Amino acid sequence: MRARHTDRPADLDVVRESYDRVADNYAHMVVTTGVGDIRSHPWLKASIDAFADTVSELGPVLDVGCGPGTVTAYLAARGLDVSGVDLSPRMIENARRLHPQCRFSVASATDLDLEEASLGGVLGWWSLFNLPRDVLPQVLALFARALKPGGHFITATHVGDEDAVRTEAYGGVPVRWTTHKWRPEQLVDLIEQAGLRPVAELRLPADEQSGPGLVIMAERPA
Repeated sequence: MRARHTDRPADLDVVRESYDRVADNYAHMVVTTGVGDIRSHPWLKASIDAFADTVSELGPVLDVGCGPGTVTAYLAARGLDVSGVDLSPRMIENARRLHPQCRFSVASATDLDLEEASLGGVLGWWSLFNLPRDVLPQVLALFARALKPGGHFITATHVGDEDAVRTEAYGGVPVRWTTHKWRPEQLVDLIEQAGLRPVAELRLPADEQSGPGLVIMAERPA
């Protein structure tokens, strides 16, 4: 049995078009500067390594909002059966160009057709903060249902109380998207309500590139 689709965000097309516009600049920045590459951030790399170690024997892994495929390719190089999806067709074009050995497809987190208990792991790695506050709980419930018992979900996102509207990004490219920030305890509560059990949490202080961040890993109880 497959889960029903979640509500479609009202700004989905605008967000897709914005990420299409910045996709080439962002992919170039990842390759040339290491921005967005977990290998340049030891704590983020450690989080992904812990996730990989945990789910390596549990079956397929889905990287939702994979962008240019950096984390997808990292997990594939570690031997995981992983594929990536992204809302932006141009992001997926870059992912396929940079990592031709990996599997990528275009899809929104709100329009995934996932079978129950079909995945060993799901990532929402700096990719779910554009989801409206009433839609994110639905997506988390979809992920929880798609995980096998013992399967794990990992997410990273921006911490705060406000919704921040962004109008330019990655070299001054005009964009239009909203970053929905969450307090750690709020996001943990949403994950628990979705039916997952948080097992680890990493809080990241603000730095010269961004504000405070949060990583949470959770499992579907056996």
